[in-house]
Amino acid sequence: MDLRKLKTLIDLVSDSNVTELEITEAEGKVRIVKGAASTGHAYSANTGAGLGSGAGFSDGMAASSSTPTAVSGNPNANAGLVVQASPQASAPHSGAVTVEAATSTGHTIKSPMVGTFYRSASPGSKAFVEVGSVVNKGDTLCIVEAMKILNEIESDKAGTVTQILGENGQAVEYGQPLFVIE
Repeated sequence: MDLRKLKTLIDLVSDSNVTELEITEAEGKVRIVKGAASTGHAYSANTGAGLGSGAGFSDGMAASSSTPTAVSGNPNANAGLVVQASPQASAPHSGAVTVEAATSTGHTIKSPMVGTFYRSASPGSKAFVEVGSVVNKGDTLCIVEAMKILNEIESDKAGTVTQILGENGQAVEYGQPLFVIE
């Protein structure tokens, strides 16, 4: 399930009289429960099978497939919702807005600003890096457009790109992980 669909479901439950929603698809199972107290605000998504596109988020929290992490972009938005996602079964109820995440190792390159993520310099050109690309410190990994200014995001470490967490043309938040380099 992609993150946009998940956010739409969270908003739907928040704005309605529905207290619990559970959806099972081929990729996995999502359960949203309204009424629990939200305790944290971090971005997280399953980067393996289960939530789909491979676009994952994590705000300084490494999470295993059994450790839920909080999800909320606005401290007041979706307060009191619990979201549980799993490729096979629901995660245990934690009292926070949660989404299970796959464990990722390596060095994470995070967005230094809010903007739009682009993998290449122009729509028709080749991406700066692909999974498996070897990068050096200072190599351009992507562009984040903010207020019509194209900001090149450079690698702060040499290594191999193991994950690309940003989705081309999609909005990114400050501190949102974009790449994992090992």
